Amino acid sequence: MADETRHDPGRRRFLIDTEGGEAHLDYVDAGDRTLDYRHTFVPEALRGREIGARLVKDALDWARENGYRVIPSCPFVRRIVDRNPEYRDLVSEGK
Repeated sequence: MADETRHDPGRRRFLIDTEGGEAHLDYVDAGDRTLDYRHTFVPEALRGREIGARLVKDALDWARENGYRVIPSCPFVRRIVDRNPEYRDLVSEGK
């Protein structure tokens, strides 16, 4: 089983370390309390286990808890938001 999702603000990344490698979501601070979620990666050996979905949902929950909005530039993040209406209020389409 994967470990908990961690936020590494120095690397601008949310990540889950597993025996199979590091799954991560990279972001850019877009200003105005908005984060641009740009890229999600899950090692091939771990795909199909919902690790990516958990990572994105945890990152979206973190944004909500900390008063941020999100630009879902990553297609995978966009898909999670589209399939989970409870996150749609977080979406900012950018400037």
